[in-house]
Amino acid sequence: MVSKAMELAVTNPLICFTSSKPLSNPSSILRAFTVRCSVSLSSDRASTGVAERPWKTSDARLVLEDGSIWRAKSFGASGTQVGEVVFNTSLTGYQEILTDPSYAGQFVLMTNPHIGNTGVNFDDEESMQCFLGGLVIRSLSISTSNWRCAETLGDYLAERNIMGIYDVDTRAITRRLRQDGSLIGVLSTEESKTDEELLELSRSWDIVGVDLISGVSCKTPYEWTDNTKSQWDFNANGRDGNTFHVVAYDFGIKHNILRRLASYGCKITVVPSTWPASETLKIKPDGVLFSNGPGDPSAVPYAVETVKEILGKLPVFGICMGHQLLGQALGGKTFKMKFGHHGGNHPVRNLRSGHVEISAQNHNYAVDPASLPEGVEVTHVNLNDGSCAGLAYPAQNIMSLQYHPEASPGPHDSDNAFQEFIELMKRAKENA
Repeated sequence: MVSKAMELAVTNPLICFTSSKPLSNPSSILRAFTVRCSVSLSSDRASTGVAERPWKTSDARLVLEDGSIWRAKSFGASGTQVGEVVFNTSLTGYQEILTDPSYAGQFVLMTNPHIGNTGVNFDDEESMQCFLGGLVIRSLSISTSNWRCAETLGDYLAERNIMGIYDVDTRAITRRLRQDGSLIGVLSTEESKTDEELLELSRSWDIVGVDLISGVSCKTPYEWTDNTKSQWDFNANGRDGNTFHVVAYDFGIKHNILRRLASYGCKITVVPSTWPASETLKIKPDGVLFSNGPGDPSAVPYAVETVKEILGKLPVFGICMGHQLLGQALGGKTFKMKFGHHGGNHPVRNLRSGHVEISAQNHNYAVDPASLPEGVEVTHVNLNDGSCAGLAYPAQNIMSLQYHPEASPGPHDSDNAFQEFIELMKRAKENA
C-alpha cells in the first residue's frame, strides 16, 4: 500500500461573535491554516493514481416493459427476477408488507423514501416467509434504531433470497405507474445480461391468468393456537363470552387476520385453498372466512366453485381475494385495475353508517358492482376512485371487504368488521 498526500490552504472568515461590541480590527480574526489529507491507494491502483471509492456503486438494473432502464444499487439477494411493479404508499410497516402473501409475483416500490431505519423483528411477520419478488426503495438506512430490532433489512432479505434495490428515483417510477398502469419489470444484478435480454424477459412474462394462490396456501389443515399478545389485544373487553368455530380458507392469509378472529373469541381451523366444500360442511363450523391472497381471481375457478357450494349454508366473510371470489360466486365480474390499491391510507365510506374509515389495502383487482345480481348490496366505496370496497347479501348471511380490517401496524378504523362477522354467526345460530 502506498499513501498519497495533498495540502490545501484554507482561509476561514466564518467566526461566531459572542460580544455585542464591534471589533476594532475585523481583519485580525482571519486565520489561514493548512489541511493535510492522506488517501490510501491499493497497489494495483497506485500506478494510475485512482483511489478505491469508499461507497457502493450502481450494480443493479430495473428494466420495465415500457423500455425504461433504471440503474440502482442492490441489497439483499442477487440474481435476476421478474415481477409486476406496484407502489405502496404506507409510511410504516415494511416488514408486514414483505411477509404479506398477497404480494406474490410482485415488486413492491415504497413511496416513503426512507426504509430500513427500524430494522426487522420476529413479532411483526404476517406469514412464515417473504413471497414478494423484490423491494424497490429510494434510500436504505445505514443504521437501525428500535428496541425490538433483531436484524437489518438487508440481512433479512438476503437470508430469504429476496432482491432489493435502492438509490433509484422511486417518485419518477411511481408517476410512470400512475400514468401507464402497473408494469412488468426485471430486477437484475447480473452484468452478463444485456438490457435487451432483460427487456425481452419483461415483455414475455405476464401475471394475468396465473394461479398464484396455490403457491402461498398451506398444504394441510391446522388449528390456529397463537393467541393475540395482551399488549396488542385491543378488543379484550369487548368479548361476550361466546365462542364460534370458524373455518378459514387460506388463499394467502395474513397472521393478523387470525389473531383478530382469535381476539374476538373464535376457534379457528385453517384449511388449504383446495379444501373441498363438502369437508368444510362436515365440520359444521359457525362460519367461514375466505382470506386475502395474490393475483387474478379469474385464474382460480376451483376456489370460486368452493365458495358457491358454501354460500347460503353458512355465514361467510370475505377479505380482499375472498371478496373478489364472493363477487364471482354471486354471478358478478371482476376486472384488473390500472395500478391497484396498495397502502395504509385509503379512505373508504361505509354507506350504512356514513362514516369514513381510513383503511389498509393491497389488491390489483376489483368487483364490478353493475354486474352483481339483485339483492347484493354495496356497503363500502373507495373514495379515491369510487370502486366497490364492500358487499353484503343479508339473505345468505354474506359480508365482504376489499381491504384489510385487521391492518397491522394500522389503521384500525375497520376492526369492527370482525364484530359484525360475530353478530352474523350469532344470528344464524339463533335462527337455526
